[in-house]
Amino acid sequence: TDSTGTASTKYRIAVIPKGTSHDFWLSVRHGAETAAKELGNVEVIWKGTQKEGDKEGQIQILDSFIVQGVDGICLAPIDRDAMVPVVTRARDRKIPTVVFDSGLSDTTAYVSYVATDNYKGGVMAARRMGKLLDGQGDVIMLRYQAGSQSTENREKGFLETLAKEFPNINVLSQNQRATSNSNEAKLKSNSMLLKYKSELEGVFTVCEPHNKGMLAALEDNKLTSKVKFVAFDSSPRMIEGLANDTVHGVVLQDPVNMGYIAVKTMIAHLNGESVDKRISTGEYVATAQNMDEPKIASVLNPKKHAP
Repeated sequence: TDSTGTASTKYRIAVIPKGTSHDFWLSVRHGAETAAKELGNVEVIWKGTQKEGDKEGQIQILDSFIVQGVDGICLAPIDRDAMVPVVTRARDRKIPTVVFDSGLSDTTAYVSYVATDNYKGGVMAARRMGKLLDGQGDVIMLRYQAGSQSTENREKGFLETLAKEFPNINVLSQNQRATSNSNEAKLKSNSMLLKYKSELEGVFTVCEPHNKGMLAALEDNKLTSKVKFVAFDSSPRMIEGLANDTVHGVVLQDPVNMGYIAVKTMIAHLNGESVDKRISTGEYVATAQNMDEPKIASVLNPKKHAP
């Protein structure tokens, strides 16, 4: 930690991401540290597991912070059920938790949930697709692995909005899944593209590795000029795709704001203020037309914590 150990450090807040390798978490950290700097009497202690599936590791980190007696915990739960007992243990020791990024199944265990409205993000993806296709055409959607709440809400928002607002858009396939391996996503995308090549006019992918796999498959099949591609989450490949017209919409989260609001909400709670149970951190759609506007540019390429 970058604590100077001075007596003026009033609040020690543990911030625990789902993992530490993705850029997304470095942006969350930048937001958390920015909030701490602004508040002045806050020390952020950042600690996460290397892998995003390491439930046991995350539980151990939480337990060690409970033993240390931090003032508060901001947590992105790796598992919505497995993290409930340890967050409850913290609460029983009078250490409150703000949950961020991804939900926890027991809403009584935490103070506030700060995250993207992923369903709304799916709605925005569907509306972008509807506009791109003038309300009619054939599309496919690649799903992420089952059990991931955020991506399931994106998929649901997309499909329900198409059905309700764009009855002439036909979903050819929406039951294929891939994990967070972009090579696997590319293989799945390839087989879907081969199967529906002749009628396909639009595709939607719901997370960064899928975006990458699908774009590669569209390029390999020479379909980038024929098929409209809407993606969820930014990366250098998506920014490049918007600029060269191979990507036609990117739904964006605001990870910097997520880290910032999580810490601000925790301190408000510790100061005895009432805080909202659910706080949305904002959703945006980037296009070739708006990608240079200041707010869109800042969420397309968010600031990161510099070690």
